[in-house]
Amino acid sequence: MSADRNDEQSPKGDDPRKSPTGGARAYLAPSAPWIVDALTPNAAPAMIGHHIGGRLDTGGSRSAPVFNPATGSAIGSVSLADAAVVDRAVAAAKAALPAWSDTPPLKRARVMFRFKQLLDAHFDELAASITREHGKVVADAKGELTRGLEIVEFVCGIPQLLKGQFSDNIGGDIDNWSLRQPVGVCVGITPFNFPAMVPMWMFPVAIACGNTFVLKPSERDPSTALRLAQLLEEAGLPAGVLNVVQGDQEAATALLQHADVAAVSFVGSTSVAEHIYREGTRHGKRVQALGGAKNHMVVMPDADLDQAADALIGAGYGSAGERCMAISVAVAVGPIADELVAKLETRIRQLTVNDGSAPGADMGPLITAAHRDKVTSYIEDGVGAGAKLVVDGRGLRVAGRESGFFLGPSLFDHVQPAMKIYREEIFGPVLSIVRAPNFAAAVDLVNAHEYGNGVACYTSDGGVAREFARTIKAGMVGINVPIPVPLAFHSFGGWKRSLFGDHHIYGEEGVRFYTRYKSVMQRWPSAGAKGPEFTMPTHE
Repeated sequence: MSADRNDEQSPKGDDPRKSPTGGARAYLAPSAPWIVDALTPNAAPAMIGHHIGGRLDTGGSRSAPVFNPATGSAIGSVSLADAAVVDRAVAAAKAALPAWSDTPPLKRARVMFRFKQLLDAHFDELAASITREHGKVVADAKGELTRGLEIVEFVCGIPQLLKGQFSDNIGGDIDNWSLRQPVGVCVGITPFNFPAMVPMWMFPVAIACGNTFVLKPSERDPSTALRLAQLLEEAGLPAGVLNVVQGDQEAATALLQHADVAAVSFVGSTSVAEHIYREGTRHGKRVQALGGAKNHMVVMPDADLDQAADALIGAGYGSAGERCMAISVAVAVGPIADELVAKLETRIRQLTVNDGSAPGADMGPLITAAHRDKVTSYIEDGVGAGAKLVVDGRGLRVAGRESGFFLGPSLFDHVQPAMKIYREEIFGPVLSIVRAPNFAAAVDLVNAHEYGNGVACYTSDGGVAREFARTIKAGMVGINVPIPVPLAFHSFGGWKRSLFGDHHIYGEEGVRFYTRYKSVMQRWPSAGAKGPEFTMPTHE
């Protein structure tokens, strides 16, 4: 794999490219480790650090390997932040807050517009970084970047989004208006499966609203977040407004408990989301924590089964099923199940599983060997519970990538709601077919599940579609749309145990989360003195 080398702006302060102890590796490693490998034959894996106050920081006494999932080889090491590193990052954000929050929204929007231009210019480089560390196919990495870019485009309109309301002369010569002001230092804790898109669900909105930000990306694929921070500062963002802290649970805990952090955004598993919400709110922080999912697609007898099967293949096996909006359960209603399963089996056996950078690859590897083994254990459990394994993805080997973390697509039929493979989020390329006798039973099945993230219904009946959209208990609903992820000007979030907190993420809900509402009432002395008043002001 290769990538074009782009001229990079040095972080503020000393240029490590000229440092006797830094050199090219220390500077390039955080943003583009593969460039360093190309420049330095047989070089040791790069050390990926933090971005604090506009400078590279490699603090922390611990580190962890970063793998290319397609080869199974370590391509770098990432520094894991301790409390001292977190303190430096939060201090940098706190120091930058007064000037940035006082920057006019139009100037903030101009920074975001330049950032958008730089993202366009470095699009292929960023996609290669995602594929190298995550494993998803390049086309999917580009799709992820596009959806992140749309958030940046949305916040370019922040002057309009922050406009308050004004009421003239509400009574007694008093005017009343509202403001939305930044909350302060914000934190984002993001998962491995979308190393660009999910961070861009958070920090562009928070920063455009006048906040400063500390991002803790997944330690599994840490380079992309650093590159985004570098590009945003190249766009004109002052040092300290966006900081990146690499780390694991220790860093997350330090951020949650830090007295100077005002708000926390999280995307990940439900167990961790619930912990983040409880711990963050216990420390007086505003929290939005998006958790896990078990997304169903209900396929009605009147649906176009070829269309539904195609949708299930893409939504179930895209990105190797490592998506919080992946369809993991297909509910076949009435007599169509056998035909649907046959169409799915044919399509699954035609999928190409390969290195995500290989031309023609439909699906890449899983993120780690441990996760591959965990997903494999779910397949074994499903077989043991009595589900019919129609397609078995275990034991897949990719030529030339025998040490990669690959697992082929698997398909189960006759899955029952009591089975573990139905109840729990697998987060891998495993699709389960559940048979329902009618529409009402299908709706009851979906609504009974503890998760309520996304759901889809394939039908040609408008009445069924309307009833489904109105009665289903999920935050995001698709009618003949398999993955109904809202666009940037709407908001993303589930129901039930898929969301902890009151606000969905990005869109206008994101603006509300990252701002505080303030009401101002004003009367000037020229209105005339009326003496003491002992009643509530009214319109009279």
